[in-house]
Amino acid sequence: MTSSEASTQRIPPFVSLGSARAMVAPSTTQALPPFRAGSIFGEASLAVSRETISGGLSNVMDTMDDSSPIARDLAHENRRRERLLGRELPKPDKTRVFTVSNQKGGVGKTTTTVNIAAALAAAGLQVLVIDIDPQGNASTALGVEHHADIDSIYDVLINDIPLHEVVAPCPDVENLICAPATIHLAGAEIELVSLVAREQRLRRAIDVYAKERAKNGEERLDYIFIDCPPSLGLLTVNAFCAADEVLIPIQCEYYALEGLSQLLKNIEMIQKHLNADLEVSTILLTMYDGRTNLAAQVAAEVRQHFPKQVLGAVVPRSVRISEAPSYQQTVMTYDPSSSGALSYLEAAAEIAER
Repeated sequence: MTSSEASTQRIPPFVSLGSARAMVAPSTTQALPPFRAGSIFGEASLAVSRETISGGLSNVMDTMDDSSPIARDLAHENRRRERLLGRELPKPDKTRVFTVSNQKGGVGKTTTTVNIAAALAAAGLQVLVIDIDPQGNASTALGVEHHADIDSIYDVLINDIPLHEVVAPCPDVENLICAPATIHLAGAEIELVSLVAREQRLRRAIDVYAKERAKNGEERLDYIFIDCPPSLGLLTVNAFCAADEVLIPIQCEYYALEGLSQLLKNIEMIQKHLNADLEVSTILLTMYDGRTNLAAQVAAEVRQHFPKQVLGAVVPRSVRISEAPSYQQTVMTYDPSSSGALSYLEAAAEIAER
């Protein structure tokens, strides 16, 4: 199979990522079952990955010396994969609601939202993504229709349509549902101004939806991720009022640090006047380029100021992450063996275990 054919092949939902050993002899690789509930990787994946090299061929990862940078990177990535094998993610005591926000655009908010949500859902957890960005990119990445003729989160906020009438399942990932955004959200900021309890409308819709799920005997949601637009208008304020935690993706560049200070001031205002329970619990470094000193300096500065909030996982710049939305997929299903997918799996595991 050529590289172009491989990039367009639709990958079944969440087969195991395996390890670098499994990629040495692709012709002998066996199909793996989907992830079982509560585990990021199936137990079978390690056994299969160790048996994929047959016919007396040597195990490349065991015999490769690490004197070259490429060999060291491959060996390090392989060790990271093996640390995730068989790890079970705990279910939270109650639904954890995250607002994924950063007023600066292009820092990876939507990418972070859909990929962490997909990773958690693949581990057997019940996850809802609410897309309140008028661009609707999260809806696109999850393969959920969001054209102007369907009911969306706009109708929930403005027309009081119940959330359960809007949510749709992600076709590629079990346990993952999405409340899509449509272009109508572009005018929602103006329409919300005259409505009663304009800042609390999303929170009320989520509370009603949770009660309806319990009444119908459905499983409780474990995680809700709200993907925000790159602004601090009423849509974002609604997201802050509905959430308990804020997840801030930060691009490893200087401008991202400037935007962070303003974002934190606005979160303080929300805490003081609208939602005292809101906290910045998680910061994720994205678009990290290890070849530049600037990325390392930004990462070090963020870790120094927010030692408890910054995740150990760092998301690198990755072509696969950028390509995935064009196929209406997350990178977790588009290319589960990529470094980007591995980084988001690590981030999801850290969030779940906090």
